[in-house]
Amino acid sequence: MLEILQNLTFQQLNNKDMSYVKNDVSDTFKDFFSIKFNYLESFALMDGRLAMCGIAVGVAMFALLWDYLYPFPQSRPILIFCVSAYFLMMGILTLYTTYKEKGIFVVAIQNDHTGFVPDNIWEASSFLKKFDDKYNLILSCKNGKTGARYEATMVKSVANFFDENGTMVYELLEPEVSKLHSSLLAERKEK
Repeated sequence: MLEILQNLTFQQLNNKDMSYVKNDVSDTFKDFFSIKFNYLESFALMDGRLAMCGIAVGVAMFALLWDYLYPFPQSRPILIFCVSAYFLMMGILTLYTTYKEKGIFVVAIQNDHTGFVPDNIWEASSFLKKFDDKYNLILSCKNGKTGARYEATMVKSVANFFDENGTMVYELLEPEVSKLHSSLLAERKEK
């Protein structure tokens, strides 16, 4: 019965954009960190991207203003510099999102209530291949005290988390998230 429901659901999900489906599952997963586990979300990774984008837009706005104040033949060296700086910033941004962000959609901080032990850092990243229904989730935890990094993965069909109407069901994702989170906590305690 569950297999029929999953096939039915996936056929209905096929009508949707799969990036929308991936983002829907990821957003629901993100809510678990703040609501269920009571972790604080860190926006430092996103702030880095926004700062780079802000600099690039600032350079473009400066070029626009300079060209308005000093029309083209006079503004040529500044325009060349600004266009080059803009493309350099876009290259740096591409490297940042590829090698630093790596698909991470949430960074959460598990505070130590006593204040003696450094905070643990939780990161969650996901990907969904173009014509595949397998949602790949990678959850990692960096121990604040030892600096050790623990990682767990989950690969499930997105149909497991949606009902027959194509609506995300929180209760279907919750046991998977709890199991993944618990496995990392247990692994951390063993070592």
